[in-house]
Amino acid sequence: MKKIIISTIAVSALLFTVSCNTDFDTDVEDIVVTKGEADFSNYVALGNSLTSGYRDGTLYSGGQAESYPSMIAMQMKLAGGGEFKQPMMPNNVGGFSDLLDAQGKILFPGKLILKMVNGALAPVPSPPAAALDNVAAGRPYNNMGVPGAKSFHLVAPNYGSAAGLLTGTANPYFVRFASSATTSVLADAMVQKPSFFSLWIGNNDVLSYATNGGTNSQTTGGVTTYTAATVQNGNTNPATYRSNDISDANVVAGSIKGVLDGLKSVGSTKGIIANIPDVTNIPFFTRVPYNAIPLDAAKAQSLNSQLYGPLKAALTAFGQGDRINPVAAGNNPVLIIDNKLANLSAQLTAALTAGGVPATQAAFIGNAFGRARQAKPGELMLLTSSSLLGLDATTNQPATPTSVFIYGASFPIGDQYSLTTDEVNNISTAVKAYNTSIRSMADAYGLAFVDMNAKMTELNSKSGISWNGVKYTATFVTGGTFSLDGVHLTGRGYAVVANEFIKAINMKYKSTLPQVDPNKYSGVTFP
Repeated sequence: MKKIIISTIAVSALLFTVSCNTDFDTDVEDIVVTKGEADFSNYVALGNSLTSGYRDGTLYSGGQAESYPSMIAMQMKLAGGGEFKQPMMPNNVGGFSDLLDAQGKILFPGKLILKMVNGALAPVPSPPAAALDNVAAGRPYNNMGVPGAKSFHLVAPNYGSAAGLLTGTANPYFVRFASSATTSVLADAMVQKPSFFSLWIGNNDVLSYATNGGTNSQTTGGVTTYTAATVQNGNTNPATYRSNDISDANVVAGSIKGVLDGLKSVGSTKGIIANIPDVTNIPFFTRVPYNAIPLDAAKAQSLNSQLYGPLKAALTAFGQGDRINPVAAGNNPVLIIDNKLANLSAQLTAALTAGGVPATQAAFIGNAFGRARQAKPGELMLLTSSSLLGLDATTNQPATPTSVFIYGASFPIGDQYSLTTDEVNNISTAVKAYNTSIRSMADAYGLAFVDMNAKMTELNSKSGISWNGVKYTATFVTGGTFSLDGVHLTGRGYAVVANEFIKAINMKYKSTLPQVDPNKYSGVTFP
């Protein structure tokens, strides 16, 4: 139950290919390359971390070299495309050693690498290799992807101001290459007057909500508390949003329209726009099942008699008996905190004390289980929960045979580690609204359109997709397409994305750009 365990069998399976037909329409050979009705001489890509080449939990030079825009630009050069410059990180580790929070914790660690932890391979962050640098002198940059950017950040002035890092109104990745402290991502793109552009934005307007379990956090005096994030329906002022709130659909649509209007005003009318995938299709949310607690018959009986039975009886008396049910031999639901539940800590403490449980222990259990329940089918455990499940809740060390309170089994994990049914629905509703607007704007502005939501759904299916006999899926690590952070792609995954963009460009503009070969790019690196 602890850590992200990657078996040697799974690793071995990754080294073999599966004989399948290629799922792409064209291969990379024997194509007469033409630009069709497009002009690829000055291609500029706008977006967030997915556009920048971010992977393994950070931005580093090796990942940038395999960004999907750089792959597209490589194919565009065959049809008259120009050079494609990226604001390269100074090393292949990433992170910023000088950006710390109030407690002195590094905010931007280096890339995740696989190491042996307690006898199993697990992703571990590297120490950042350098301080925040500035590469503005190398402008202009064709890759304008800014990790962490939400839709409204692309049109926000001062997003590249170093002074804004202290207040959270600026982004260090844009600070690195912004033309001035007062500029915006859009403004720096407009100056270049792209002959062709790509835009993939909106993911982060819902992703930060999802990856934080639908919560916002606040740290005071070294103590971090979590409260429910807000679905900002009807609030069109993003300045009032907290970091993990879901953006109002009109804000997302308005921001994207602002980008397209800005580009149109400088003559940049040909390009491609992509919708966003439902984030619950990616490994960060699918790796850990809702019933990730394996128990044998003896352990289940012990938990039922000592914990689950008394808790259920007390909760039933309060009309909340459905929160907890007896466990059994086999896989059982994870105990989670659901902050939407009424807090019954005081009532539970009193009931347990009256039932003969020592006062100190009764208070401990009562406080822990006041908003606790078992996870339900369809609810999602975040990838981050894998580092907590199975630990002794009193020591945060691996559980021993004498451990009484074990995260997930006999002690609930925090609200920030799971997505409840309501939270999953909030995400799905937002994604559908965003994508409806993106599709309509592609039509209104005469742009090529990429249905990345459909492609990621296909990738997340059992059959996945294949290229020249190699099968790719969204399975964590062994599927080949997702990096160690479970959200961002590997080089091979970005190649899959590049091909979807290329196919849509060719269809819209009658060009014949060849697709790239995903098998030639990098996947997860094993020690």
